[in-house]
Amino acid sequence: MGADVVTVVQCEAWVRRFADLIAEHRVELTELDSAIGDADHGVNMDRGMQAVRAKLDAEAPTAIDELFKLVGMTLISSVGGASGPLYGTFFLRFGTACGSGDTVSSDELVKAFRAGVDGVVARGRPELGDKTMFDSLQPALEALDAGIGAGLSTAFAGALRAAQSGRDQTIPMVARKGRASYLGERSVGHQDPGATSAALLLDAAAAAFDG
Repeated sequence: MGADVVTVVQCEAWVRRFADLIAEHRVELTELDSAIGDADHGVNMDRGMQAVRAKLDAEAPTAIDELFKLVGMTLISSVGGASGPLYGTFFLRFGTACGSGDTVSSDELVKAFRAGVDGVVARGRPELGDKTMFDSLQPALEALDAGIGAGLSTAFAGALRAAQSGRDQTIPMVARKGRASYLGERSVGHQDPGATSAALLLDAAAAAFDG
């Protein structure tokens, strides 16, 4: 396979790496959420991703759309709060855009990422500066668009940096969405947990699609 083609094996590696990173950062995510949310983001996301892992261990799909349908539906059914529907929608839209084959071109992968982010927007109606996962995902998407000509590995490395920068920029923001918005100015000074887990999603992708 050329560098411009991604396989279902690499896609599964992305999902598994995301599960690993969520487990590693579960306590941090929950602590961040305890400051401005329900104190359950890390626990909920870890439960969902471990459920995904268990299904993949039992029988991993061989088509990319079916892989991400499994991920999305599992997260929607097993993760509480807003995170399950938002991440679930991301993966469902992503998989649909990839199609039913066992490979996808790098250009199509970026289009699929856009479809996933569009799904998050359709579901949650976030805007940049709202202090949500979108503050990580949208800069990552823009970096992917700008960098894909240099190759998938380079593009996702740039997307990871953009997501991490977006995550960090949530710290001084006043939350305008979700439970954190109830705090008003008291949400300033806290890193958004959703933006943090979204940056981990890009961290996992950068590792899975590196070469």
